Amino acid sequence: MNIVKMNSVLKASKKKILSLLLASSLAACGGSSNDGSTPNNMVPNHPSTTSIVVMEDTIKLGQSADLVLFSPNDTVSNIQWSQTAGAPITLLAKTSKVLSFSAKQSGDYSFTVRYTDSAGSNQTLSQTITVTGESSPISLRLSHAVVEQNAVSLRTYFDQGVDTNSITWQQVSGPTVTFTDTSTNGKYAVFFDAPEVTADTLLEFEVTLTHNSQTHSDKLAILVENSNIPVLSSDDAYFQNNRLATVFPYNENSPVADVLADCVYSNALKINDNACNFTTSPLIAHVTETPTVDDIMDHVVVSHQWMGDRFKAFLETFDNEHHDFKNLLRATTAIVISYDIRPSFYQPYTGAIYLDPDDLWLTPEERDTINQAPDYRSAFGSDLQFEIPWRFVKDNDYASFFPDIRYRLSRNIDDTLYSFASLLYHELAHANDYFPSTVWNTTDRSKKIELVAFNRISAKNIQSDKLQTALPLHGDEMLGLARVRFHNDPPANATQKAYNPNDVANFFKAESAPQFYSYSSTREDYAILFDGFMMKTRYNVERDVMVTDQNLENIAWGQRGREGEASIMPRIEFVVERTLPEFTNVIAALSALPEPTPIPVGGSFRGTLQLNSSANTAGGNSSIAKYGIAEHLLKQ
Repeated sequence: MNIVKMNSVLKASKKKILSLLLASSLAACGGSSNDGSTPNNMVPNHPSTTSIVVMEDTIKLGQSADLVLFSPNDTVSNIQWSQTAGAPITLLAKTSKVLSFSAKQSGDYSFTVRYTDSAGSNQTLSQTITVTGESSPISLRLSHAVVEQNAVSLRTYFDQGVDTNSITWQQVSGPTVTFTDTSTNGKYAVFFDAPEVTADTLLEFEVTLTHNSQTHSDKLAILVENSNIPVLSSDDAYFQNNRLATVFPYNENSPVADVLADCVYSNALKINDNACNFTTSPLIAHVTETPTVDDIMDHVVVSHQWMGDRFKAFLETFDNEHHDFKNLLRATTAIVISYDIRPSFYQPYTGAIYLDPDDLWLTPEERDTINQAPDYRSAFGSDLQFEIPWRFVKDNDYASFFPDIRYRLSRNIDDTLYSFASLLYHELAHANDYFPSTVWNTTDRSKKIELVAFNRISAKNIQSDKLQTALPLHGDEMLGLARVRFHNDPPANATQKAYNPNDVANFFKAESAPQFYSYSSTREDYAILFDGFMMKTRYNVERDVMVTDQNLENIAWGQRGREGEASIMPRIEFVVERTLPEFTNVIAALSALPEPTPIPVGGSFRGTLQLNSSANTAGGNSSIAKYGIAEHLLKQ
C-alpha cells in the first residue's frame, strides 16, 4: 500500500530529479535457476496455422479446462469466446487468446471463438471439452496469456489428506523458464517471468502427485505473446525493468478510452519524452467536480472485465451516503486494476492509482486470474528481532474476510467492504496529497503531468511536506528501522539487529505515528493518518498495532485505536482538512475518538483479538484455523 513504485517503478532521468524524488516522494510499494529437470527449448507438437490448442480434451471434475487460440504466424484481433453447449460457465477472459474454466458438472462443453485475422477477415473456430464424472485429487490453475517478460504464478490445489511432499512440477514444452525457487518439489505454487519471444509461444506445465498409491496429474499452458514495446532499463523509464500486463478501458466509449492506457500503464512511457498532460489525460475533477459512478468508470482501465465490474459495484453499493470515494477520486486521472499489480500504489507522474484486485474478487475463479507472487518486500528486515504487526478490527473480530486460499471459498460483496475501503482511503490520500482541491482549477493543463508533479515536489508544495514542517515525526531509531524493513536500504546494522521488542516499543509508543509504516516516507505518514481516521469514523473499524517478537507470540506493547492519542489527533486534523474538504466536522469527530485501548503485554497477536473479553486467551478467534490471517494484515 504505498505511494510510488517509481522504478522500482519510476526513476528520474536527471540526478537532480532523482535525488529530489528519493528525498521527498519515493517509497517502495507496494532469480535463481530451476531444478534442472527440464531441458532447454523443448519443441512442442503444435500446429503452425491458427487453431485452438487444448491441453487435454477430456478432464475430471474439479480440474480446469484450457483452450488456447494459438496463432504463431499471424496477428489476430477482436477475439470473442462464447459457450455453445454444456452447463453454463462464467467466462472471465472472453477477449483473451486463452480460455480457462472449471466445471462442476460432467458433460460435454463446447465453445466458439471468433476473431479477425491479419487480412481483416472474420474467422471462427470451435472446440469441445469432455468432463467425466470422476473427481481428481489435484487441480492446476490457471492457463492464461501473458506478454513476454510478464510475471507468472501457477498454483495447484489438492484434496485433504494428500501427501504434499509428493507434488512435482515439470515444464513439458516451450523455452525453459527460471523458477523463483531452485527446487519446486512439494511446492503449492511456482513463480517465474515469461521468456522473451518473437511470436506467440506456448509453455506447458504438468504437476503430478501420489495419492492412495496412484499417480495423478494435471496440465496447463501459458501463452506468451510478443510485444513490440521493449521493457526499458534506463533511468528515464516510468516502469523500469518491469513488464506490464495488457489493459483496456472498462468503458470503450469513454472520452479518454483511446489514450488512457497509453498515458498511465505502458512500457513506452519515458520521462521528458511521451508523457501525457492534463488536457489529454485530465483529472476527474477537470471533467466534473461532482462525479457519478459512470463518470468514474470512464477513467478505469483493467486487465479483466470482472475487475471493473467489481469496482463499479463497490462504488454503487458503498459510496451513497458520504460520497467519500467519488470525491477523493477527483484527484486522479485513472484507476488501473490489473492482475499483475502487487502491491497497490499511486504514481504522481501519471496522476493514477494502481490497485491490486485481491480485495475485489468474489469467487475463487476470479482470484485464479490474479498473480499471486508474494510482496517483494516480504523478506526485508528478516534479521531484526521484532515485528510490528497490525490489523483492522470491528466488534472484537477481524474486520475483513480473507479465506485461506486452499479452500476455494467464495465471498459476497459485503466481505470486501473494509479491506477495499481502507485501501482506497490510503491510495486516494496520496492522490489528494499531490493534487488537492486547491490546485485543480489553477493547474496549467497543457504541461505534462510529470512536470507539474515535479515542480510541486521541488517547491515542497506537497501537503505531506507541509505536515512534516508543521507537525513532524521525529524518532531517528524508528526512521532508520523503517528504512531497513520497508526498503532494505541500507540493510540492518549491528545496533539495529540488537534491538529487542521492548527497545522498539519504547521508541515507538512515545512518538506521534499511528503505525510503523508511517516512518517509511513522509507520503506514507500522511496517508496512514487519513486511512485510520476514516475507517474509525465511517465504519467504527479500529486498527490494532503492537510490537512483538518475530513469531508474534509475545507482545511487548500494543494499542487499539491509536488514532485517539492526543499527540496524533492534531496531525489527523491537518491531513483530513486538506484531503477531503467535504468532511466538515473533523473537530467533532476527533473529539469523539475514544482513548486508545491497551493490548495486554505478554499475549500473542492472535490471542489478543478480543479485548475486554473472557475470550482474550491464547486460543484467539475460532475463524483463524479456517481462514488464516492475510499477510497484508501484518505488514503494510
